Amino acid sequence: MRKALIVGVDYYSQIRGLYGCVNDAYAVKNALERNGDGTVNFSAQLVTADSDANAISKKKLKEMVKNLFAENHDVALLYFAGHGHVEQTGGYLCSSDCTDGDDGLPLAEVMTYANASPARNKIIFLDSCHSGIAGTPAGHQASEVTPGVSILTASTEAQYATETNGSGVFTSLLVDALNGAAANLVGDITPGAVYAHIDQSLGPWEQRPVFKTNVQEFISLRRVTAPIPLDRLLRLTEFFPRPGMKFHLDPSFEPELRGRPDGAPPPDPENTAKFALLQQYNRVNLLVPVGAPHMWHAAMESKDCQLTTLGEHYRRLVEKNRI
Repeated sequence: MRKALIVGVDYYSQIRGLYGCVNDAYAVKNALERNGDGTVNFSAQLVTADSDANAISKKKLKEMVKNLFAENHDVALLYFAGHGHVEQTGGYLCSSDCTDGDDGLPLAEVMTYANASPARNKIIFLDSCHSGIAGTPAGHQASEVTPGVSILTASTEAQYATETNGSGVFTSLLVDALNGAAANLVGDITPGAVYAHIDQSLGPWEQRPVFKTNVQEFISLRRVTAPIPLDRLLRLTEFFPRPGMKFHLDPSFEPELRGRPDGAPPPDPENTAKFALLQQYNRVNLLVPVGAPHMWHAAMESKDCQLTTLGEHYRRLVEKNRI
Protein backbone atom coordinates (compact mmCIF):
# COMPACT_ATOMS: atom_id res chain seq x y z
CA MET A 1 0.00 0.00 0.00
CA ARG A 2 1.25 3.46 -0.94
CA LYS A 3 -0.58 6.37 0.65
CA ALA A 4 -0.15 10.10 -0.01
CA LEU A 5 -1.58 13.14 1.77
CA ILE A 6 -1.44 16.15 -0.55
CA VAL A 7 -2.23 19.55 0.97
CA GLY A 8 -2.43 22.91 -0.79
CA VAL A 9 -3.33 26.09 1.11
CA ASP A 10 -4.07 29.33 -0.74
CA TYR A 11 -6.59 30.74 1.74
CA TYR A 12 -5.46 32.38 4.97
CA SER A 13 -7.93 34.29 7.11
CA GLN A 14 -5.41 36.49 8.94
CA ILE A 15 -2.28 36.62 6.79
CA ARG A 16 -1.59 37.20 3.10
CA GLY A 17 -3.11 34.57 0.85
CA LEU A 18 -1.31 32.61 -1.85
CA TYR A 19 -2.27 31.81 -5.43
CA GLY A 20 -0.57 28.67 -6.71
CA CYS A 21 -0.62 26.15 -3.86
CA VAL A 22 -3.98 24.59 -4.68
CA ASN A 23 -3.03 24.19 -8.34
CA ASP A 24 0.29 22.71 -7.25
CA ALA A 25 -1.46 20.18 -5.01
CA TYR A 26 -3.65 19.04 -7.90
CA ALA A 27 -0.59 18.71 -10.15
CA VAL A 28 1.26 16.57 -7.60
CA LYS A 29 -1.81 14.39 -7.06
CA ASN A 30 -2.17 13.82 -10.81
CA ALA A 31 1.51 12.89 -11.09
CA LEU A 32 1.52 10.49 -8.14
CA GLU A 33 -1.80 8.67 -8.50
CA ARG A 34 -0.84 6.53 -11.47
CA ASN A 35 2.31 5.26 -13.11
CA GLY A 36 3.17 6.08 -16.69
CA ASP A 37 1.39 2.96 -17.95
CA GLY A 38 -1.83 3.85 -16.12
CA THR A 39 -1.48 1.40 -13.25
CA VAL A 40 -2.36 2.61 -9.75
CA ASN A 41 0.55 4.09 -7.82
CA PHE A 42 -0.45 6.10 -4.73
CA SER A 43 -3.82 6.24 -3.04
CA ALA A 44 -3.89 10.02 -2.72
CA GLN A 45 -5.98 12.18 -0.39
CA LEU A 46 -6.15 15.74 -1.73
CA VAL A 47 -7.06 18.50 0.73
CA THR A 48 -7.07 22.11 -0.42
CA ALA A 49 -8.10 25.49 0.95
CA ASP A 50 -9.01 28.30 -1.44
CA SER A 51 -11.76 30.02 0.57
CA ASP A 52 -13.25 30.24 4.04
CA ALA A 53 -15.63 27.42 3.11
CA ASN A 54 -12.81 24.86 2.94
CA ALA A 55 -10.24 26.45 5.25
CA ILE A 56 -7.78 24.03 6.83
CA SER A 57 -7.34 24.58 10.56
CA LYS A 58 -4.21 23.65 12.48
CA LYS A 59 -6.21 20.97 14.27
CA LYS A 60 -7.34 19.44 10.98
CA LEU A 61 -3.87 19.59 9.45
CA LYS A 62 -2.36 17.94 12.50
CA GLU A 63 -4.95 15.14 12.49
CA MET A 64 -4.40 14.43 8.80
CA VAL A 65 -0.62 14.26 9.18
CA LYS A 66 -0.93 12.09 12.26
CA ASN A 67 -3.29 9.68 10.45
CA LEU A 68 -1.04 9.53 7.38
CA PHE A 69 1.89 8.21 9.39
CA ALA A 70 -0.13 6.06 11.80
CA GLU A 71 -0.49 2.93 9.67
CA ASN A 72 1.90 0.25 8.43
CA HIS A 73 2.04 1.08 4.73
CA ASP A 74 4.86 0.51 2.29
CA VAL A 75 5.08 4.27 1.62
CA ALA A 76 3.51 7.20 3.45
CA LEU A 77 4.06 10.45 1.54
CA LEU A 78 3.26 13.99 2.67
CA TYR A 79 3.19 16.95 0.29
CA PHE A 80 2.45 20.42 1.65
CA ALA A 81 2.26 23.69 -0.28
CA GLY A 82 1.49 26.86 1.64
CA HIS A 83 3.05 29.40 3.95
CA GLY A 84 5.89 28.37 6.22
CA HIS A 85 7.36 30.11 9.23
CA VAL A 86 10.60 29.83 11.19
CA GLU A 87 11.92 31.31 14.43
CA GLN A 88 14.15 30.24 17.31
CA THR A 89 11.61 27.68 18.48
CA GLY A 90 11.69 25.91 15.09
CA GLY A 91 9.72 25.74 11.85
CA TYR A 92 5.98 25.64 11.19
CA LEU A 93 3.53 24.75 8.44
CA CYS A 94 0.92 27.49 8.33
CA SER A 95 -2.73 26.42 8.35
CA SER A 96 -5.55 28.70 7.21
CA ASP A 97 -6.19 30.00 10.73
CA CYS A 98 -2.62 31.14 11.42
CA THR A 99 -2.23 34.70 12.66
CA ASP A 100 1.55 35.04 12.98
CA GLY A 101 3.17 31.75 11.92
CA ASP A 102 4.21 30.15 15.19
CA ASP A 103 0.61 29.11 15.77
CA GLY A 104 0.90 26.73 12.81
CA LEU A 105 1.74 23.03 12.87
CA PRO A 106 5.31 22.64 14.23
CA LEU A 107 7.62 20.76 11.88
CA ALA A 108 9.00 19.06 14.98
CA GLU A 109 5.58 17.41 15.41
CA VAL A 110 5.49 16.39 11.74
CA MET A 111 8.90 14.80 12.13
CA THR A 112 7.86 13.08 15.37
CA TYR A 113 4.92 11.43 13.57
CA ALA A 114 7.10 10.45 10.61
CA ASN A 115 9.95 9.12 12.71
CA ALA A 116 7.59 7.02 14.84
CA SER A 117 5.59 5.74 11.88
CA PRO A 118 5.42 1.98 11.26
CA ALA A 119 5.38 2.66 7.51
CA ARG A 120 8.46 1.27 5.77
CA ASN A 121 9.19 4.49 3.89
CA LYS A 122 8.24 8.02 4.87
CA ILE A 123 8.58 10.74 2.22
CA ILE A 124 8.01 14.45 2.95
CA PHE A 125 7.85 17.14 0.24
CA LEU A 126 7.48 20.71 1.52
CA ASP A 127 6.92 23.68 -0.79
CA SER A 128 6.89 26.38 1.86
CA CYS A 129 9.20 29.13 3.03
CA HIS A 130 11.97 28.16 5.46
CA SER A 131 11.05 24.47 5.12
CA GLY A 132 14.70 23.40 5.05
CA ILE A 133 14.68 23.42 8.84
CA ALA A 134 12.64 20.18 8.80
CA GLY A 135 14.69 17.33 10.21
CA THR A 136 17.33 19.61 11.68
CA PRO A 137 18.84 18.04 14.82
CA ALA A 138 18.30 19.17 18.38
CA GLY A 139 19.70 22.69 18.04
CA HIS A 140 16.36 23.82 16.62
CA GLN A 141 14.20 21.49 18.70
CA ALA A 142 13.20 19.56 15.58
CA SER A 143 13.38 15.79 15.35
CA GLU A 144 16.29 14.28 13.46
CA VAL A 145 15.79 12.09 10.41
CA THR A 146 15.43 8.47 11.50
CA PRO A 147 15.77 5.35 9.28
CA GLY A 148 13.24 5.17 6.48
CA VAL A 149 12.61 8.94 6.30
CA SER A 150 13.40 11.23 3.36
CA ILE A 151 12.70 14.98 3.25
CA LEU A 152 12.87 17.25 0.21
CA THR A 153 12.10 20.93 0.72
CA ALA A 154 11.73 23.91 -1.57
CA SER A 155 14.25 26.11 0.20
CA THR A 156 16.71 26.34 3.03
CA GLU A 157 15.84 27.36 6.58
CA ALA A 158 16.67 30.99 5.74
CA GLN A 159 15.01 31.24 2.32
CA TYR A 160 11.58 31.95 0.90
CA ALA A 161 9.89 29.58 -1.56
CA THR A 162 8.82 31.49 -4.64
CA GLU A 163 5.90 31.24 -7.04
CA THR A 164 6.11 31.90 -10.78
CA ASN A 165 3.21 31.93 -13.25
CA GLY A 166 0.75 30.65 -10.66
CA SER A 167 2.88 27.72 -9.51
CA GLY A 168 5.64 27.14 -6.99
CA VAL A 169 9.08 26.96 -8.61
CA PHE A 170 9.87 23.88 -6.53
CA THR A 171 6.63 22.06 -7.32
CA SER A 172 6.90 22.75 -11.04
CA LEU A 173 10.27 21.00 -11.04
CA LEU A 174 8.97 18.24 -8.75
CA VAL A 175 6.11 17.49 -11.16
CA ASP A 176 8.49 17.53 -14.13
CA ALA A 177 10.70 15.03 -12.31
CA LEU A 178 7.75 12.77 -11.44
CA ASN A 179 6.49 12.89 -15.02
CA GLY A 180 9.72 11.39 -16.30
CA ALA A 181 12.49 14.00 -16.29
CA ALA A 182 14.18 12.20 -13.39
CA ALA A 183 13.60 8.62 -14.56
CA ASN A 184 16.46 6.16 -14.86
CA LEU A 185 16.89 3.71 -17.73
CA VAL A 186 14.39 1.23 -16.29
CA GLY A 187 11.78 3.97 -15.79
CA ASP A 188 12.02 4.34 -12.01
CA ILE A 189 11.95 7.77 -10.33
CA THR A 190 13.58 7.84 -6.90
CA PRO A 191 13.65 10.62 -4.28
CA GLY A 192 17.37 11.07 -4.92
CA ALA A 193 16.80 11.48 -8.65
CA VAL A 194 14.02 14.00 -7.99
CA TYR A 195 16.38 16.04 -5.82
CA ALA A 196 19.13 15.87 -8.43
CA HIS A 197 16.73 17.16 -11.10
CA ILE A 198 15.55 20.07 -8.94
CA ASP A 199 19.04 20.89 -7.70
CA GLN A 200 20.44 20.99 -11.23
CA SER A 201 17.57 23.19 -12.43
CA LEU A 202 18.05 25.92 -9.80
CA GLY A 203 21.08 28.18 -9.94
CA PRO A 204 23.24 29.30 -6.99
CA TRP A 205 21.39 32.64 -6.72
CA GLU A 206 17.94 31.05 -6.57
CA GLN A 207 16.16 29.22 -3.77
CA ARG A 208 18.07 26.06 -2.93
CA PRO A 209 16.30 22.75 -2.35
CA VAL A 210 17.28 20.74 0.73
CA PHE A 211 17.40 16.95 0.76
CA LYS A 212 17.76 14.88 3.92
CA THR A 213 17.45 11.14 3.99
CA ASN A 214 18.23 8.14 6.15
CA VAL A 215 17.57 5.08 4.02
CA GLN A 216 19.49 1.98 2.98
CA GLU A 217 17.99 2.04 -0.50
CA PHE A 218 15.79 4.39 -2.49
CA ILE A 219 12.27 3.39 -3.39
CA SER A 220 10.63 4.24 -6.69
CA LEU A 221 8.14 7.08 -6.32
CA ARG A 222 6.71 6.46 -9.77
CA ARG A 223 7.44 4.38 -12.84
CA VAL A 224 7.28 5.72 -16.38
CA THR A 225 8.00 4.23 -19.78
CA ALA A 226 11.69 3.43 -19.90
CA PRO A 227 13.76 5.05 -22.67
CA ILE A 228 14.90 1.56 -23.67
CA PRO A 229 12.85 -1.64 -23.22
CA LEU A 230 14.07 -3.86 -20.41
CA ASP A 231 14.55 -6.92 -22.62
CA ARG A 232 16.98 -4.91 -24.74
CA LEU A 233 18.79 -3.46 -21.76
CA LEU A 234 19.32 -6.99 -20.45
CA ARG A 235 21.28 -7.86 -23.58
CA LEU A 236 24.18 -5.58 -22.59
CA THR A 237 26.19 -8.53 -21.30
CA GLU A 238 25.67 -10.34 -24.59
CA PHE A 239 27.78 -7.71 -26.35
CA PHE A 240 30.00 -6.81 -23.40
CA PRO A 241 30.41 -9.89 -21.15
CA ARG A 242 33.38 -8.35 -19.31
CA PRO A 243 34.19 -4.82 -18.12
CA GLY A 244 36.26 -2.65 -20.45
CA MET A 245 35.51 -4.72 -23.56
CA LYS A 246 35.15 -3.20 -27.01
CA PHE A 247 32.80 -4.46 -29.69
CA HIS A 248 34.21 -4.49 -33.21
CA LEU A 249 32.12 -3.20 -36.12
CA ASP A 250 32.47 -3.41 -39.88
CA PRO A 251 30.37 -2.32 -42.88
CA SER A 252 28.23 -5.47 -42.68
CA PHE A 253 26.54 -3.97 -39.59
CA GLU A 254 25.23 -0.94 -41.50
CA PRO A 255 22.01 -1.57 -43.50
CA GLU A 256 22.39 1.56 -45.64
CA LEU A 257 23.91 0.81 -49.05
CA ARG A 258 24.95 4.36 -49.88
CA GLY A 259 28.39 5.57 -48.87
CA ARG A 260 29.93 2.13 -48.51
CA PRO A 261 33.67 1.90 -49.22
CA ASP A 262 34.80 -0.09 -52.22
CA GLY A 263 35.08 -3.80 -51.48
CA ALA A 264 33.10 -3.53 -48.26
CA PRO A 265 31.00 -6.58 -47.29
CA PRO A 266 27.27 -6.20 -47.93
CA PRO A 267 24.80 -5.73 -45.06
CA ASP A 268 24.33 -8.87 -42.99
CA PRO A 269 20.80 -9.20 -41.51
CA GLU A 270 22.08 -10.64 -38.25
CA ASN A 271 24.64 -7.90 -37.85
CA THR A 272 22.28 -5.10 -38.84
CA ALA A 273 19.84 -6.28 -36.14
CA LYS A 274 22.65 -6.10 -33.58
CA PHE A 275 23.67 -2.69 -34.88
CA ALA A 276 20.16 -1.34 -34.40
CA LEU A 277 20.36 -2.31 -30.72
CA LEU A 278 23.86 -0.87 -30.34
CA GLN A 279 22.62 2.40 -31.84
CA GLN A 280 19.82 2.44 -29.28
CA TYR A 281 22.40 2.04 -26.52
CA ASN A 282 24.27 4.96 -28.05
CA ARG A 283 21.17 7.18 -28.02
CA VAL A 284 20.73 6.71 -24.25
CA ASN A 285 24.43 7.28 -23.51
CA LEU A 286 25.29 3.68 -22.68
CA LEU A 287 27.73 3.33 -25.54
CA VAL A 288 29.99 5.45 -27.78
CA PRO A 289 31.95 4.79 -30.96
CA VAL A 290 35.74 4.71 -30.59
CA GLY A 291 37.68 7.02 -32.87
CA ALA A 292 34.65 7.99 -34.94
CA PRO A 293 32.08 10.81 -34.64
CA HIS A 294 29.03 8.57 -35.12
CA MET A 295 28.12 4.90 -35.05
CA TRP A 296 27.67 4.95 -38.86
CA HIS A 297 31.28 6.04 -39.31
CA ALA A 298 32.48 3.40 -36.83
CA ALA A 299 30.81 0.67 -38.88
CA MET A 300 31.94 1.96 -42.26
CA GLU A 301 35.50 2.45 -41.01
CA SER A 302 35.60 -0.94 -39.20
CA LYS A 303 36.16 0.59 -35.78
CA ASP A 304 35.00 -0.33 -32.29
CA CYS A 305 32.38 0.84 -29.85
CA GLN A 306 32.57 0.67 -26.07
CA LEU A 307 30.43 1.28 -23.01
CA THR A 308 30.37 4.63 -21.26
CA THR A 309 30.70 4.86 -17.48
CA LEU A 310 26.90 4.75 -17.35
CA GLY A 311 26.92 1.75 -19.65
CA GLU A 312 29.40 -0.08 -17.42
CA HIS A 313 27.13 0.65 -14.45
CA TYR A 314 24.12 -0.92 -16.15
CA ARG A 315 26.25 -3.80 -17.44
CA ARG A 316 27.14 -4.63 -13.86
CA LEU A 317 23.50 -4.38 -12.81
CA VAL A 318 22.53 -6.84 -15.54
CA GLU A 319 25.42 -9.16 -14.67
CA LYS A 320 24.38 -9.23 -10.99
CA ASN A 321 20.66 -9.64 -11.78
CA ARG A 322 19.87 -6.32 -10.10
CA ILE A 323 17.48 -5.31 -12.87
